[in-house]
Amino acid sequence: MNVLQLGVPKGSLESATIELFRRSGWKIAVNPRSYFPTVDDPGLRCLLVRAQEMARYVESGALDAGITGRDWVLEYDADVHVAQELVYSKASLRPTRWVLVVARDSPVRAPEDLRGKRVATELVGYTRRWFTERGIDVHLEFSWGATEAKVAEGLVDAIVEVTETGSTIRAHGLRIVCDLFESVPQLIANRAAWAVPWKREKIEQIGLLLAGALRAEAEVGIKMNVPSGRLPEVIALLPAITAPTVSNLWGTDWFAVESVVAEATVRDLIPKLLRAGAVGIIEYPLNKILG
Repeated sequence: MNVLQLGVPKGSLESATIELFRRSGWKIAVNPRSYFPTVDDPGLRCLLVRAQEMARYVESGALDAGITGRDWVLEYDADVHVAQELVYSKASLRPTRWVLVVARDSPVRAPEDLRGKRVATELVGYTRRWFTERGIDVHLEFSWGATEAKVAEGLVDAIVEVTETGSTIRAHGLRIVCDLFESVPQLIANRAAWAVPWKREKIEQIGLLLAGALRAEAEVGIKMNVPSGRLPEVIALLPAITAPTVSNLWGTDWFAVESVVAEATVRDLIPKLLRAGAVGIIEYPLNKILG
């Protein structure tokens, strides 16, 4: 039987990734004593790999595909195929920014001001290329952690660090000089594996369903009953992927109306629907939105 070797990120992305797979239709169970999670799909074999190393193993062919951040693909300058970007609004898989940071009172105002200075980061490979492309010679150091403290205490002149909103950086008395790039989780594939029809089909299936589950996370289904005389007013309030579904209730002049709406709009939308004449409004979660 054909079996795809899939890397599941171990660490900060692990629980969010396993939950995303669950909502996509795959149940992955992790044994803390094993690096090989079980999955209810005989066509998949999963391996737990640190997100920082995923691109390296996918590029080498040790894995057919895996999930990691765009930042780690760039760090290794990995030659892999990006099968699906997994853009997610919630904290576990939210886009992040890699930024150049200095102490708040630092005289540095632009990257060029760091010529000959010390810069610490976990993202050494990418950062070296970034400064080299701009003709800026810096002394680059690998940071094993607590990177913000190093610039706050003057151990280095600047750091390249990951952030979401920049609030933690500001809270440490630091200042962002500029953004380097934005990173999002990605489903990546080995290029040789991508060229094999059955592997490509399996990877595309995974990417399609993961993306559908992510899309559904920000949406909800909503249904209600509406008298015929109020139907145009209610329909005018309802957004939909194409158009709301409307069906006649048997033996009455009432209609059942169903649509998909952004979850963030529901609290404002429902009172408007009630005032427009809708009754029996039901809101329900969605697992996937496809197509």
